[in-house]
Amino acid sequence: MSPNNAIDPAGGVARQSRRVSNLAHFLTKAARRLKERPALVWGDKSWSWSELDDRVSAIAAAMTERFSVEKGDRVLVQSQNCNQMFETMFACFRIGAVYVPTNFRQTPDEVAYLASASGAKLMICNAAFPKHASACREASPALSAVIAIGEADFGPSFDALVDEFSGRTVPNAAVDHDDPCWFFFTSGTTGRPKASVLTHGHMAFVIVNHLFDLMPGTGPHSVSLVVAPLSHGAGVHQLIQVAAGATTLLMPGERFDIPAAFELIERWKVTNMFTVPTILKMMVEHEAIERYDHSSLTHIIYAGAPMYRADQKRALDKLGSVIVQYFGLGEVTGAITVLPASEHQIDDERHRIGTCGFERTGMEVEIQDETGKALASGETGEICVIGPAVFAGYYDNPEANAKAFRNGWFRTGDLGHMDAEGYLYITGRASDMYISGGSNVYPREIEEKILTHPAISEAAIVGVPDPVWGEVGIAVVVAANGQSVDPAEIAAFLEPKLSRYKLPKRILVWDEMPKSAYGKITKKMIREELERRGELSPAGQ
Repeated sequence: MSPNNAIDPAGGVARQSRRVSNLAHFLTKAARRLKERPALVWGDKSWSWSELDDRVSAIAAAMTERFSVEKGDRVLVQSQNCNQMFETMFACFRIGAVYVPTNFRQTPDEVAYLASASGAKLMICNAAFPKHASACREASPALSAVIAIGEADFGPSFDALVDEFSGRTVPNAAVDHDDPCWFFFTSGTTGRPKASVLTHGHMAFVIVNHLFDLMPGTGPHSVSLVVAPLSHGAGVHQLIQVAAGATTLLMPGERFDIPAAFELIERWKVTNMFTVPTILKMMVEHEAIERYDHSSLTHIIYAGAPMYRADQKRALDKLGSVIVQYFGLGEVTGAITVLPASEHQIDDERHRIGTCGFERTGMEVEIQDETGKALASGETGEICVIGPAVFAGYYDNPEANAKAFRNGWFRTGDLGHMDAEGYLYITGRASDMYISGGSNVYPREIEEKILTHPAISEAAIVGVPDPVWGEVGIAVVVAANGQSVDPAEIAAFLEPKLSRYKLPKRILVWDEMPKSAYGKITKKMIREELERRGELSPAGQ
């Protein structure tokens, strides 16, 4: 980072430190302007903007005065969605500390690794997770204290601390563009999770970009429903709602209840929500969609995985032209491409089937070969990206940073191609591709074909070793409600639609797909389940 008053050798212009607005100023501004309007609602409790701001200042005061948390210190948070988790995010921002949320479904050992890897000084842990608190204390000498959300014997109560420090005014810390505000841990589908460093300056761009590209018109009149864990994409989405002054609703229970979600949408006239394709698919296929009024919805943002064409069409039929897709990784804070509602068409002739949209405002995408050379439109290679939404790098991981960046471009690890108009088509993860008989096979193409069969609800393809062809594919499918599936019939259905080398060697029918805590079907979990069932070989032996 450049020192203060450094001289720019290119222009000889004096350059000051890159001071930016603290992200907590969005809450300060909303509390000042919107005061008693509802900011956060959870079950039968609600908090106005002024109340939320006061609680954030109180817990921020406790963190600094009682637990000596300073600017740059990391605060680990292990909890399911709740108002205290939401408040902690802004308290960290306010004092210049770094917010480090975990996936609450992770095991104690997994969370202990995150505590150690992040060097967290303070942990805020829901009372439901005493083993996690204990494991983190054992694994991380830097962790000096734990605060409990609820009543627990492993630390003082979050709400009691808010009461004790109520009335304190805590100013937003001075921050520079590159000051970290959030460690966004990757899912760790290959190896250990890595902490993507998000900064105050880069997140300010992401907020503006999301509002402009994904949900224009969002403001104090808007209401957002949270149906995913706040630790990852949903947390970014809710930060954007605060910036816009929109009301946030948390689901009343830990488990996602579809009728309850639709009831909230009707009662509060919800305008937007963020989810993943599998959850949106479940909502669209549930009978509750017919019982509740959802006409208030203007933007349903889906991301985290591709949405198959058959599911897109069902969603458009039931919800209308309100679904918005974005493609992006945690390292790019979701901001790579967008396919707005206006470009989701139910008519195949008018819809660009298979695309995840075009470049986000201020971002640039390039398809590169393995040497970093740019490929022509239509050619498949690695999706690489530059722009202000790209993260600062992985915390304390120079080896990972060296692999992730090449000639200034961030390498996503995803494969795809762009058409002549700049629309991106994702083929799959580089790690998902397999080579059969010397030819590259991209599972997503096959999955799309399988899902056009009316009896199939979900599908996943993985490549496995084969003594003749090198690798072949195993297809795992789940039947649609009330349907029966014959693997031989599915194979016959696929045969005229795919080259022979792309046809799966075996088709397995499961009752359900294993999914991550965020509702995504991951190939890692499919492989683990195949191995557990003894079906990982092409012959099933």
